[in-house]
Amino acid sequence: QVQLDESGGGLVQPGGSLRLSCAASGTIFSISTMGWYRQAPGKERELVADITFTGYKKYRDSVKGRFTISRDNTKNVVYLQMNSLRPEDTAVYYCKLEQSRLTYWGQGTQVTVSS
Repeated sequence: QVQLDESGGGLVQPGGSLRLSCAASGTIFSISTMGWYRQAPGKERELVADITFTGYKKYRDSVKGRFTISRDNTKNVVYLQMNSLRPEDTAVYYCKLEQSRLTYWGQGTQVTVSS
């Protein structure tokens, strides 16, 4: 069983920065992919970025150049550094881990970008 614990959300002004962290506990395999999704009110959950165990990264177009995903395999932690935040980035951000055909989700952390 895998558990994901997220932290780092909050309220920030437009143009500001936040860093989200997600710590995975349990058995994490080298074939795992970890990532961040977000869901705004009235919208579907969408991929923000993900990263494989070997470091291959993928981003949605609207966050390229502003967000950076990274991963520490020794600690089983994935990070999302978010810079130049915009009001449209406001959402609940969820951590996701996929391995061995199983998917695990964190509880979500709120990110609000507002002046």
